[in-house]
Amino acid sequence: MKFPMRTKALLASFAFALASGASTSGAEPGETIYQRGFLSVEESHKSIQLQDGYSLELVLSDPHTEEPVACAFDGNGVLYVVEMRTYMQTADAGGEQEPRSRISRHEDTDGDGIYDKHSVFIDNLLLPRAVLPLDDRVMVHVTNTLDLWNYRDTDGDGVADEKVKIYEGGRRGGNMEHQPSGLIWALDNWIYITYENRRYRFTDGKLEMQRIPRGGGQWGLTQDDWGRLYYSTGGGENPAFFFQQPPVYGMLDLPGQTAGNFRRVFPIAEIPDVQGGRGRVGSNGGLNNMTGCAGQGIFRGDRLPEDLRGDLLIPEPVGRLIRRASVERKDAKTVLTNKYPGSEFIRTRDANFRPLWAETAPDGRMLLVDMHRGIIQQGNWTRPGSYLRGIIDKWGLDKNVGKGRIYRLVHKDFKPGPQPRMLDEKTVDLVKHLSHPNGWWRDTAKKLIILRKDRDSVIPALKELALKGRAELGRANALWTLEGIGAVDAGTVAAALRDPSSMVKVQALRVGEPLIGEDNPMVIKGIMQLGELSGNPNAEVATQLVNSVGLSGSGNPDLLALVDEVAKAFPGNDAVKAVVSKGASMRAQARAAAEARRKNAQLARSMEKGKVIFTQLCYTCHGADGKGMPVPDGKPGQTLAPSMIKAPRIIGSGSTMVRTILHGLTGPLDGKIYPGVMAPMNSQDDQWISDIATYIRNSFGNKAAPITKGFVAAIRKETKGRSTPFTLPELEALDPPMLVNRKSWKLTASNGGGDARNAIDGNRSTRWSSGRTQRGGEWFQIELPELSRVSELIMDAAPSSDDYPREYEVVVLANGKWSEVLAKGSGNGPVTVIGLPLVEAKIIRITQKGTANGKHWSIHDLQIKGKKK
Repeated sequence: MKFPMRTKALLASFAFALASGASTSGAEPGETIYQRGFLSVEESHKSIQLQDGYSLELVLSDPHTEEPVACAFDGNGVLYVVEMRTYMQTADAGGEQEPRSRISRHEDTDGDGIYDKHSVFIDNLLLPRAVLPLDDRVMVHVTNTLDLWNYRDTDGDGVADEKVKIYEGGRRGGNMEHQPSGLIWALDNWIYITYENRRYRFTDGKLEMQRIPRGGGQWGLTQDDWGRLYYSTGGGENPAFFFQQPPVYGMLDLPGQTAGNFRRVFPIAEIPDVQGGRGRVGSNGGLNNMTGCAGQGIFRGDRLPEDLRGDLLIPEPVGRLIRRASVERKDAKTVLTNKYPGSEFIRTRDANFRPLWAETAPDGRMLLVDMHRGIIQQGNWTRPGSYLRGIIDKWGLDKNVGKGRIYRLVHKDFKPGPQPRMLDEKTVDLVKHLSHPNGWWRDTAKKLIILRKDRDSVIPALKELALKGRAELGRANALWTLEGIGAVDAGTVAAALRDPSSMVKVQALRVGEPLIGEDNPMVIKGIMQLGELSGNPNAEVATQLVNSVGLSGSGNPDLLALVDEVAKAFPGNDAVKAVVSKGASMRAQARAAAEARRKNAQLARSMEKGKVIFTQLCYTCHGADGKGMPVPDGKPGQTLAPSMIKAPRIIGSGSTMVRTILHGLTGPLDGKIYPGVMAPMNSQDDQWISDIATYIRNSFGNKAAPITKGFVAAIRKETKGRSTPFTLPELEALDPPMLVNRKSWKLTASNGGGDARNAIDGNRSTRWSSGRTQRGGEWFQIELPELSRVSELIMDAAPSSDDYPREYEVVVLANGKWSEVLAKGSGNGPVTVIGLPLVEAKIIRITQKGTANGKHWSIHDLQIKGKKK
């Protein structure tokens, strides 16, 4: 591309201004609009700052890739790029749900590092989220479903012509930002995704699913050489968590696992387009704290400086930067530190630099995916009137769409490695790659061996490598390859437990868990002889022992005694203490869940589903304990979101809570401004909202009636057409006072009807009573003098304190038609509060459904919240 000399000079001057942070006026930082539209490919590239010795090579750009969000390589180094071509094409997300996105395929045919053959591998997809090349098949996951598909190109033209559903997951609702990503084939041969508490694996060619303790994360997932996964979440402003141990043992965070003010960022882009409002704008006018972190990647290659190996690169698209986190593991605890205090690894002032993915490449270097666009936040948070929408409109960011960049991170002192041809190699030739210094080669070789039909032919070679290989990474990966093809035996595990490397010992414990559970004497003997648990304690091996014995379900008294000794051998060790505690907590939770299912199976199911939802979405702002997640580097007591503990808006009727979940909440809350955003969840179905509301109302010390699916449906109907989040004054206006026309109520009952008015006579010494022991079927009915809108029933059984309804259901009659069940639950004390949607009612019927030996159902006082229609 050629430019006139004057144009070149202007571009160079502009690029200098972008790179240096020069301001063209005396305006406050963040107020000067220094860029509109796109820079050229060349000038955008020039504007990027990197640390000494590093540079970026442009690998792909539009039109070969548009709106790229993730990428992955097949066994021959062919690059597959996930392109969300309908994402935020307007500020209102117009056309976003149209199936016009794709996965593109890019091949370097002559090995010169340049992709020269391009094709659209799959077209007309609905916002594809993840791609995992297998052998000659490619696994794909798209938005709004948990189904997984395999695609194959059978005629070699670079376009998939075969499509097979390999897992039936069903519909997945929710905002597209809050749906799974990942599809990472981990060291343990399970395929992991974010959000969901599930993982997948191939067994004899068939994909199976297994539940894990919980899910987590948001966009992107990565692993280190030990098989520990690293999660991130933009909504919770947490760039890295749950990386202390593999997730199958329970998600674990440790105190001090990120050093210093790790979440503080140092951008040079002076653009305040942050969803958290002015509180997330720093002194230079740009982002001040991690908030869009996504697509993180551990560098596991071999063609960049050695001190980068094992470090974590965290793209932060809102800040137009990439953080390099040093990863230090000591005494079984990982600590992350900003490698460049007060600065960043990569950053630019280009408004459209939106890094979203970091991937170790076959050539030993790293690819970085830049979606390269104006708006990065999804439309749920860019609605008219929002803070972010104002910035978008001011800068014209909504016009910047349809581009894309993929860069290769290189260093001046390193040359690229060779291009792989693993898809063409014999299975036996793949074994040597398990010892390759580049983690991509090890992972890919292991995966391909497991997927090959002749995999059993290499069992002898794998055992030889597992026990005699020169590289510990090779020995560890050989163990896991044996595990993946079902060829682990006690002799190999016992021998690996004697390996001089703690890494190999840890992996031997993991692959040996089925044998531990079977009480295999050879493996048990090997564990009892582990020197790391006696004379020369090793916390890494010790914590894995605790986890493996726990997961195996072993009841071996010698092993259990050894586990008990672990905590004593490591006094003051954060990791050991936490792992022992985590195991005990998980066992206690399992027992409690089983007991809850025994008492009330329906409520237990709702609570279990609600807990999963809470861990997927809510805990990042509200905290695992419901108290609110502390604001990173904030003032003492400052939290991202309000406490959920015994909050009146949560344990009250439930109407306010459901309205908030459906449509979101904005503005001050009890005089405080919270940086976290309560986004609308009305794309979820009624059962989903019922489950999460019920869970929160009965967790963290709260105790309130469950929220039914019908309750949610009624509130959804009542608020239909609302397009903006609620404010607190609006919610309070929808919470009516007590009805004062009790003298005009007509009361009837299935039993003791003559005493029914005692429930509203204002005399607490009188009562209505069912006149018999509660055995189900008793009902109490209120007919109001006129059609009213009611939201809450309050029944007080005191002084007959034990005469509360053991189980109840509520329906109403309006305009001659009975409703479905609007509320159901259980009383648990003298006062029973029953929440209803703000529903029209002429007659209200409460039916007692439970049993209570020797206890009547009594009402000493009855109140109804509502208002005339």
